[in-house]
Order: sequence, then structure tokens, then C-alpha cells
Amino acid sequence: MKWQGRRQSGNVEDRRGMSGKGKLAAGGGLVAVVVILLQLFGGETGQQLAPLIEQVGNSQTTQQVEQRALTAEEQKMGDFMATILAYTEDTWSQVFRENNLGTYQEPKMVLFTDAVSTGCGNATSASGPFYCPAGQKVYMDLAFFEELKTRFGAKGGDFAIAYVTAHEVGHHVQTLLGTSSKVRQLQAQTSKTEANKLSVAQELQADFYAGLWAHYNKEYLEAGDIEEAMSAANAVGDDAIQKRTSGSVNSDSFTHGTSRQRMQWFMKGYETGDIRNGDTFSALIN
Repeated sequence: MKWQGRRQSGNVEDRRGMSGKGKLAAGGGLVAVVVILLQLFGGETGQQLAPLIEQVGNSQTTQQVEQRALTAEEQKMGDFMATILAYTEDTWSQVFRENNLGTYQEPKMVLFTDAVSTGCGNATSASGPFYCPAGQKVYMDLAFFEELKTRFGAKGGDFAIAYVTAHEVGHHVQTLLGTSSKVRQLQAQTSKTEANKLSVAQELQADFYAGLWAHYNKEYLEAGDIEEAMSAANAVGDDAIQKRTSGSVNSDSFTHGTSRQRMQWFMKGYETGDIRNGDTFSALIN
């Protein structure tokens, strides 16, 4: 993706030089795996996952803050993340303006290593990228993307990172539009299976929003970028993760959507460029 020399967002808080190095407690690994399965591209930790993240952060680690200088490569990645966030700011400001949705309120992004304290509780890198509505911040441990390749078989690449970032910003958009609060209300009134369907619709809409963002930024795309996003979406579908970890698939337990669904909704956003086509709830629930 073309990004060097472009505007960088001022909404990035880089905590990588002040990382919490924790000692893993006995038995903590299983909890971390559970968090990975629940939280990959996991959207909002707010009402649903804050207690679990709090548990992981508190029970797994004993925090010791270390300060160090960032390497040249880390500094470059920080610049890249700041540029991608700036792209999302410009895109969503335009989308909100074009669709009379009010003024877009920009989220913050926190870059961290190993562990982080958030408004939704403490989290480790096992949580994967996530959005916390308390404070309206996206949290990213960039080491996740290496695991995405080695553990989950994605191609990797800079646009895979951009896609994940745009997905998490999509959850911020859902917060601003009131979608997230409505989902939580409905989930509290229904069965676990139906609540999971609502979660799937919410996650797929964030994928649609990521595709919509890509549509608005076609001038910055390079050959192979969309394929990188598709590879990442395919790798973290619920069915793909369940097959890889247990050898079987239980659709009632899906919370993020199948690989096919995630790719389809990203591409729908990318191809249409129209936020009005992103009603995943009517498509999946009714």
C-alpha cells in the first residue's frame, strides 16, 4: 500500500517503548488461547469481553514496566500505523458528511507490546487487536500479525495490517452510530445462540466497513493488496479457526462469521462504496 510521505494521524499513542513485561502464570496459556479464539479481529471488548480481558491481564501476568528505545523498524511501523489511521480519519469524515451522519469523532490508537491497561480492563497481546468503546480507542500489538501468518496461515503484508486496522475502526463507527449499544441490548434479551448471531452480524459489518474504507482509498492500493486482506479474512473465519483447533465446526458458536462471509462482506464494501449496503443484520438475522 502506498503510504510513505502521506499525512500521519496525531491520534496515535505509542506505548511500545514502555512495555509491560509479564511473567506467565501456570495455567494461563489456556486462557490466552480462549481469548485468541474469541477475540481475533474481535471488535469491542466493552460489555462482552471486558471481564475476560480483565481476568487474563490480572491472573496471567505480573507487570514490570520496561523502557527502551524503539528500533528503526519499529519506528517505521509506527509511521505506517499513523498513516493508516489518518486514511481512516479522512475516509470516515467524508462518509459521515456525504450521508448526513453528523461529525465524525476520531478514535485514538494505542500501540503496545505484551500487555496494556485499557478502559475495558487489562489485556495481553493474546487478545489480538481490539477496540474499547470506553475512551474510544483501538489497541494494537503489532506482533500479532506475525502470528497471523505463522499460526493461522495468512499471507501477511502491509495491507493485511491495514485491513485489521480498518476493521477495528469499523467498530468505532458502530459505536458512534449507536449500533453497538443496540446489539448489546438485544443480546441481553435473547438466547446465547441468537446473541451469537447478532455478534456475527456486528463483526461482518465491521468487515464491510473495512472494505468501504478500501474503496475510498483505491488510489493508494497496490497489486496484491486486496488479496492480502482476503487471506487475512479467510484465516480468521470462525469455521477456519474451529477446524484448525478442534477438527470440527459448530455454527451455533460462531461469533465472527465464516471465512466466506468475512471475505464476501469486505468485498461488498469495497465494490459498492456505499454505507447503505452494509446492513448485515437484516441479511443474517431476519
